[in-house]
Amino acid sequence: MTPAARIEAAITLLTLCEETRRPADRVVRDFFKARRYAGSKDRRAVIGRFYAVVRHRARLQWWVERAAPDLAVTPRHWVIADLVLGDNAQPAADIEALFDGGKFSAAALTAEDRALVAHLEGQSLDHPDQPRFVRLELPLALSRVIGDSLGADIVRQMAALNTDAPVDLRVNSLKTTREAARALLGAADIEAAPTPLSPLGLRLAARPRLDDLPAYRDGLIEVQDEGAQVTALLTDARPGMTVIDYCAGAGGKTLALGAEMRAQGRLIACDIDAERLKRMAPRLKRAGLDGIEGVDLGPGPEAIAGLDGQADRVLVDAPCTGTGVWRRAPEARWRLRSEDIARALERQRAVLDAAQALVKPGGRLIYVTCSLLKSENEDQVMAFLDRHDDFILLPIANVWREVFDTPCPTNVYTLRLNSADHGTDGFYCAVLQRD
Repeated sequence: MTPAARIEAAITLLTLCEETRRPADRVVRDFFKARRYAGSKDRRAVIGRFYAVVRHRARLQWWVERAAPDLAVTPRHWVIADLVLGDNAQPAADIEALFDGGKFSAAALTAEDRALVAHLEGQSLDHPDQPRFVRLELPLALSRVIGDSLGADIVRQMAALNTDAPVDLRVNSLKTTREAARALLGAADIEAAPTPLSPLGLRLAARPRLDDLPAYRDGLIEVQDEGAQVTALLTDARPGMTVIDYCAGAGGKTLALGAEMRAQGRLIACDIDAERLKRMAPRLKRAGLDGIEGVDLGPGPEAIAGLDGQADRVLVDAPCTGTGVWRRAPEARWRLRSEDIARALERQRAVLDAAQALVKPGGRLIYVTCSLLKSENEDQVMAFLDRHDDFILLPIANVWREVFDTPCPTNVYTLRLNSADHGTDGFYCAVLQRD
């Protein structure tokens, strides 16, 4: 691909992401799957530009609107602004060459585009006149609720969420050890370091292709953020238990639970999407986990009511706003609305009330979100305890000591992990026990 074709590809990706509202990583994957002629350097350049624009969208939008208040701003204008204001700012003549109107290139610059370039030249991405929500790369409608949850730490936390997330792997303890997996990766020239919190985690120094590696094909490793690994381990699933992953999704935590149970006991993966449960099957087979039951909750919680009061552990990785994973899905912040938060809170309440019925006396309900919002985390847990006085909240430090040999990263009752302090995605975990 020529430099001009790379710019056009980035504009196309941004447009597709806006129009389809699909997750950005899937849009990128499908785009390059249909363009196998693109080399690795081409992919890196296009993807780098795409994510730079997504992560700087509020400031780019602010500059374009300041320069041309009457302009109907499009992804093309964001890219032009990024070329002028970004880390590798381009002079006007070079930008002109990148919009040459060729067969695979973006349309030539218009007089309006040139005026935009001229207005932005010599400026930087940040400007003292930008409102705080713009500097923080937040939608205005979310700035108050995020501010209420993060308080004085909002600047540091948002800066961390606006960086690129590392690639974390979870080592499958059914098949190997962390040291052995690290050595296998090293033999493939992949540098990996042990994660500080999860005893099963490896953090990669780069972003290599993994699906061709024997270690991946044979189920020795799985891609999973360290924070997700920690919350799965805090479930404290053990061999011989009955364990229910109530919102199993793609099955990442189900795999972790199965490994901790040493494939002994009863592990049940539930989800409202039957197709998603089916797609979990190849991952389970690769990991060496047989006999895991799948339950489609699409018809409602009554689909699993036969297990009321029987589970030792019920993990509820609750549907949430996903504000804690904005490093991996930076486009999600521009799609989140106030009504989405209200809807998530209703779903969480309903899921918790349904899942608690499955917990036996002395058993535990583990509530997890990948959210930074207090309303989805601490407030939701306190409201649950008000509704269900037969549950108590266990101090997370006590649970931590049962599972890990390392010091607990918090001295409060529940666990909050975040990108700024822990290098993980944002996760919340509370462990509730039935009397």
